[in-house]
Amino acid sequence: MPISQAHDFFIQWHLTERCNLRCSHCYQTGATSGELFHHEILSVIDEVDEMLTAWSEGYGMEFSPSFNVTGGEPFLRSDLYEILAAIAGKGYRIFLLTNGTMIDREKADRLSDLGINGIQISIEGPEKVHDAIRGKGSFSRTKAAVGHLLEKGHTITLNATLSELNADSFLDIVQIASFLGVQRLGFSRLVPSGRGRQLVDKALSRDAVRSLYEKIFSVRPNGLEIVTGDPIASQMSLSPEFSNPMPDIPSGGCAAGVSGLTLLSDGTIVPCRRMPIPIGNVRTDSLREVWATSEVLEMLRDRSRYGNKCGSCSRWSTCRGCRAIAYAWSQAEGSGNILADDPQCFIEGCT
Repeated sequence: MPISQAHDFFIQWHLTERCNLRCSHCYQTGATSGELFHHEILSVIDEVDEMLTAWSEGYGMEFSPSFNVTGGEPFLRSDLYEILAAIAGKGYRIFLLTNGTMIDREKADRLSDLGINGIQISIEGPEKVHDAIRGKGSFSRTKAAVGHLLEKGHTITLNATLSELNADSFLDIVQIASFLGVQRLGFSRLVPSGRGRQLVDKALSRDAVRSLYEKIFSVRPNGLEIVTGDPIASQMSLSPEFSNPMPDIPSGGCAAGVSGLTLLSDGTIVPCRRMPIPIGNVRTDSLREVWATSEVLEMLRDRSRYGNKCGSCSRWSTCRGCRAIAYAWSQAEGSGNILADDPQCFIEGCT
């Protein structure tokens, strides 16, 4: 059977829950549990490789796999470089997600030797706004880290989590990113879960999200690419007449259950880090079996199970809203429904 176009598949791996910051909007709680040992992590990397090889050979599909390695703060794992080297040894793309405050010239240099494809560093606004969310002094340390990484030729994405705390500062963030010389600027919406649950009243309204996104996409900064994984934002480039030829088959949008899995520090498998619903554990369960048999993942992939505005939307296959935000809001309302509507969706015909 001929090999078809490559399909994206990622593992987002939270190697540790430990963090040197305590950000007010964080989707984690700060609770720690037994982290995977080094040999267990190496075993999982081998298992992912075997799984993708089996899929490729069995279904005649080519994959474009990647690992998003993060925490907590990943630099609190003393074996981080060895883990990254093991992943790189399989030929996978590696993206490192960090708050940046622990990166000095030596660390930036060591990362260069590992062929990291990109590094995402969080930024929430100018110094006063950033430090109010992430802690005093964090802005200056993050800024220094960006400089060290750029000196070594790394591709940097600054990423902001948008809420009422910093929505008015996004154009300032654009200026900061341009001044620092990073290649990309990303954004996502606040998910009111974990510690961030206390900020549910700071989440942007549907109209505020629309207004902000229109502003963001009107900006054309020289040399700076603005990117996002937000499925709602991705719909803004499509015409109102858009229709999908395969409307019942997920082909884009929210990645949960469709194009990747998330592993927590103790081996727990979840559809998305911001959707804390355990569907297995790598210490006891096969990743391949979890992907194929999980009832939660099957629900996320089945349009007929939605039964709401998302389910009836013509853009379901390329969007489905952010399942983590939908779930977090429904929890706040008492239902805890992973198939609830995305409360911030403003796309014409979807609201």
